[in-house]
Amino acid sequence: MNAMTAKLVVEGLCHHYPDEYTGESVHALEDINLELYEGELVSVVGPSGCGKSTLLNILAGLLPYKVGKASVDGKVIEGPGPDRGVVFQEHAILPWRTVSRNIGHGLEIRGLPKEEISRRVQEYVDLVGLSGFEDKYPHELSGGMKQRCAVARTLCADPIVMLMDEPFAAVDAQTRITLQEELNRIALATKKTILFITHSVDEAAFLADRCLVFSARPGRLKQIVTVDIPREKRIWENMNADAEFIRCRDEILRLVREEVSVAIEE
Repeated sequence: MNAMTAKLVVEGLCHHYPDEYTGESVHALEDINLELYEGELVSVVGPSGCGKSTLLNILAGLLPYKVGKASVDGKVIEGPGPDRGVVFQEHAILPWRTVSRNIGHGLEIRGLPKEEISRRVQEYVDLVGLSGFEDKYPHELSGGMKQRCAVARTLCADPIVMLMDEPFAAVDAQTRITLQEELNRIALATKKTILFITHSVDEAAFLADRCLVFSARPGRLKQIVTVDIPREKRIWENMNADAEFIRCRDEILRLVREEVSVAIEE
């Protein structure tokens, strides 16, 4: 990680939105300031309703904001753009396209030569472990494979920043563990800058270089927990005996539980 190069910067970001039932203003985010550095994977956790997904939708350019500033490589975010790739919880891949054509979709839109598309698609098919499934359609894939395809499609488009909104929440527990290890391996191999939203404290501690813990609504950045574990050592069978992992997980859990208690009392 190059601590001198901030790829994603958020300054003084606040956000309100009207409640769809009452019409009253909901205060979702308050004075969010953060930086993601090149090659860093940062997780975001907090109690339900703390604004994690609101933040991601703003950074993806899907939700307009009026207060504060968010930028990628110095360019202010004003809408969706190729500098950001998004992986959602739902399998957002096209059902009428094969694995290869889903992964290469963005490159086709950009008009790259077929040979270049084919080469890059195969590179990411191999990277996410979908070799042999290139000609399969989404309905022929398991949930985990669909998410691997979604991750590969995003990587293949080569965004500056990847935004991931609970991408493994809908799969079974064993598949989720496998996908976490796969994402760790991919992060190590590609050095991509990744913002990862999750409800799982274990997942946040396992994946992150830094974990941003948000307060109860309105979401504020309560604390940053740094996870000092080399990516090469991040394998689940080793984690439950790793003192640094246990320390970070327990600290993140304590911070989140404090905010859950606050939300219940209110």
